[in-house]
Amino acid sequence: MTADFLTIIVGGCISFGIVYGITPPLISILNKKNMHVPDVNKKDNIMVARPGGPAILAGIVGGIIALYLGTGQLAVLATVPTIVMACIIGYVDDLKVMPGWFKPALLVVAAIPLVLFGQYSTDLEFPLFGTVNIPILYIGVILVMMPIMGNTVNSIDVMNGVASGYMIIAGVAVAIILALLGRWEAFGLCIILVAASLAFYKYHRMPSRIFPGDSGVLVLGVTYGCVAIYGGVEVVAAVALLPAIANSFFFLYSVRRIVEHRQIKRSPVYRDDDMILHDTGDPQAPITLVRLILRQGPLSEGGVVRQILKLSVFAAILAIISGIMMMI
Repeated sequence: MTADFLTIIVGGCISFGIVYGITPPLISILNKKNMHVPDVNKKDNIMVARPGGPAILAGIVGGIIALYLGTGQLAVLATVPTIVMACIIGYVDDLKVMPGWFKPALLVVAAIPLVLFGQYSTDLEFPLFGTVNIPILYIGVILVMMPIMGNTVNSIDVMNGVASGYMIIAGVAVAIILALLGRWEAFGLCIILVAASLAFYKYHRMPSRIFPGDSGVLVLGVTYGCVAIYGGVEVVAAVALLPAIANSFFFLYSVRRIVEHRQIKRSPVYRDDDMILHDTGDPQAPITLVRLILRQGPLSEGGVVRQILKLSVFAAILAIISGIMMMI
């Protein structure tokens, strides 16, 4: 049985409704337990609840269950263990800063259920160049893609609304290609991801009332990776993430090791008395996408966020073009 539009709409609505509905009480619970962090780009030491991962996880899993009940497709349900494990890994890192290797290594382990269920195609599709069948090597693609997608989205979670806003834009681009290809179950999974991101964005956008934390961004990134694998649109999904991938590459290239961002001592940016962001010019500080944006001149936090989301829109357009080229 394939997914129909009613099933997809129901799954998306459930995902949106759960995240939208339980995030406010989650914010209250986190604040009562002093589980909040300062918003470093705001004056007056504003504290923001963290993490929002449990709300995002609940919405996505709820939507996936609805999609499975409507389609009977085991591949849809097979994504749940991987997504849940990603949230647990991130939540541990939310509570205590772990070594840089912690998340990538365990996200490889989290990808194992996808391999064991075997509900995926071993074809890797490229624009213009066609399809390559790599039955054994594709297992490696899955094991590598989960930590890359999870940590790439994690790396872009730098300011109010960026991670959730980025996933809305990238998810819509991938969903368009999946619809054009007629891969409706993967399309439904992507709509669930977009719906959860959109609901969370309501509370994450500037000024943030809650941060997703590592648990939230890893759920978003790993779900996005599952969509790419299940839908056979790995290249399209990667193109939509190009600015975030570039950010991760610049960071790793400059620090030359895998390290947690919160362990970096030398900041690439500084804030003046008006909370305007500037490039520090410190050659020992990491190179990041934000730093490259600020080399064009100082900006407010809102200005930087807009620049990042503009880049994400540009990457999404390239992803759609790449997907159309796959069909030629």
